[in-house]
This record gives sequence, C-alpha cells and structure tokens, in this order.
Amino acid sequence: MRADISFPLPLRTAYFVDAAASGAMGVLLLLTTGPLAPALGLPAALLRASGAVLVPFAALLAGLAARTDRAHGGATRALGWAVVVGNVLWTLASVVLVADVVTPTASGEAFVLAQAAAVAACAVLEATALRAIGRASLGRASLVGAR
Repeated sequence: MRADISFPLPLRTAYFVDAAASGAMGVLLLLTTGPLAPALGLPAALLRASGAVLVPFAALLAGLAARTDRAHGGATRALGWAVVVGNVLWTLASVVLVADVVTPTASGEAFVLAQAAAVAACAVLEATALRAIGRASLGRASLVGAR
C-alpha cells in the first residue's frame, strides 16, 4: 500500500509531527537522564533541563495543531513563525553545544546532531506550511480587491 504525501504538509500536520517528536524526546530525557548522561558524555542537568523544556513545548505545539484548522490569523501565523525561529535557534545551539561547550562521547555527539537534524526538519516543514498559508491569504486578498 502506498501512502500519498503532498508537500507542503498542512501546518496542522507539521505541528503534530513536531509535537510528537518533541514530546517523545522530552519524556525520554526526563525518564532516562541517569543512564543517558554517562553514555552520551553530557551533563545530567542539561538533559533534564532539555526534557523539562520539551514537554511543555510539545503541549504548546499540540494546542496549535488543534486550532490551526480554525484560524490562520496574524497572531496565529506570528506564533507559528516564533516556533520556526525557536526550532532554528535550538538547532544552532545544539551544534554549538557539541562544537564548543561540552565534550560528548561519539554516541553523544551523534545523538545531539541527530536531534538537531530532526528539529531543523520540523522547522522546514513548519516554515513551508506557513509560507503556503501566506501565499493563499495573499491570493484571496487580491481576489477580494479585484471585485
């Protein structure tokens, strides 16, 4: 069976993907800090704090996804762009972290860079969906103005 996936993904779907990934990572970090810290060569406090940030972030994304079909107003789009910027900053911070701040194990470096790539992918999905909504809004506005 073949799944048809069209791009850009709907914003709602992009938010749900990000929420699921962020929530899963947050719970993983919170529940397994003890064994992960030495295996990854990362400070336990960093892993715990990251998990503590990701869980409420995932809840925010799930909330945005739940209301995205109903509203694409300016405030909703602005919040969406804030999510994209936050994801880009998280990605950059992750790269800086392994390059300059900590000395992780090889597994730790791979772990941090893999999650950075996943976060960057979420940012691209969300930005692409937001741009598509903006183009659609501009198209509707020009149709209304042409009447």
